[in-house]
Amino acid sequence: ESRAQQHADIDGLGVFHDFFVERARGLVHHRENQPVADGVVGIPGIGRDGGVKRFVGEFFPAGIYIKSPAVFLTQPPLFAHSFEHRARRHAVAERVTQNVRHFFRDVQPDVQITVGVSGTGGGFERFCRGETDISDASRPIKDEERQACEAKGIDYVEFHIANDALTVVVNADNDWATCLTVGQLKRIWEPGSKVGSWKDVDASFPDEKLSLFGPGTDSGTFDYFTDEIVGEEGASRSDYAATENDNVIVTGVSGEQGGLGYFGLSYYEQNQGTLKALEIDGGDGCVAPSVESAQAGTYRPLSRPLFIYAKKESFGRPEAEAFIGYILDHETEIAEAAQFVPLTGEQAQRARASYEAALLEAQG
Repeated sequence: ESRAQQHADIDGLGVFHDFFVERARGLVHHRENQPVADGVVGIPGIGRDGGVKRFVGEFFPAGIYIKSPAVFLTQPPLFAHSFEHRARRHAVAERVTQNVRHFFRDVQPDVQITVGVSGTGGGFERFCRGETDISDASRPIKDEERQACEAKGIDYVEFHIANDALTVVVNADNDWATCLTVGQLKRIWEPGSKVGSWKDVDASFPDEKLSLFGPGTDSGTFDYFTDEIVGEEGASRSDYAATENDNVIVTGVSGEQGGLGYFGLSYYEQNQGTLKALEIDGGDGCVAPSVESAQAGTYRPLSRPLFIYAKKESFGRPEAEAFIGYILDHETEIAEAAQFVPLTGEQAQRARASYEAALLEAQG
């Protein structure tokens, strides 16, 4: 049977479709095949010709290799394409990269992704020296970092990929506290704090023992919370129940009437039947944690955008294009898996427009 006949016999990937969907764990959106030539399957995508490009893959004796703007899919035998993708990660934003690596490996096991560990500033240092392709960031790039990139000839594209929000929770039977100010939270959590009762937090509160639960010092959530609330990353009182397991925080706070703890919004949403979330007053009044307030940036200072910065020259390599495209194609699934807040539709559209523009520029 000719390759053209093979192609004609496969409608929408036919028998291969289930294999691909299973491998992608439901994350890959199937695209209808478009014939382009004998023995070739084209996948509609973004690219050279008037903003539209077909990424093509040839039939091989024992399978099919398909390349799309978002992912590489292979039917064994694998079409080997090893590549080392280097990304620097921030303690908070690393959860996005780790989840992307996990999901992307399912659909392209031959792409090797190496993730380095550093803070946002350290990540930008290496990124602006040209040592990495992508840098995760829990804040926008600073002027001095931008200048360092320019000095080395590093052009980049900024992508807003998720939103972050932390939730301060108390026992469901706590009927006295509904909102705390940043100042009150700082007095509770700062190093050397002697606050041991709810009455110490506010004179109108009862003299109920304050039982504290929170992430351990290795947690990005700990770094974020201490930086925003105490004013110094890693600065915290040590006489609290520290754990890397959010379930322990849930159990602790729900088991103590005077309990208080903090973790990601998504985890609170999974346990709101046994906990109560506090509103936070960051200076403009009390705001409740929610997907909407986190996306709008009104839940301050415990919500913020998360970014990745990608070198423009990386868009000249198809595997790098695919990796970044995969993040944008599946940002909702990735954000939720990392317990972050997904982008709004408008935010996602802006990120996609930046990606398409970078592709067009790289492809000439």
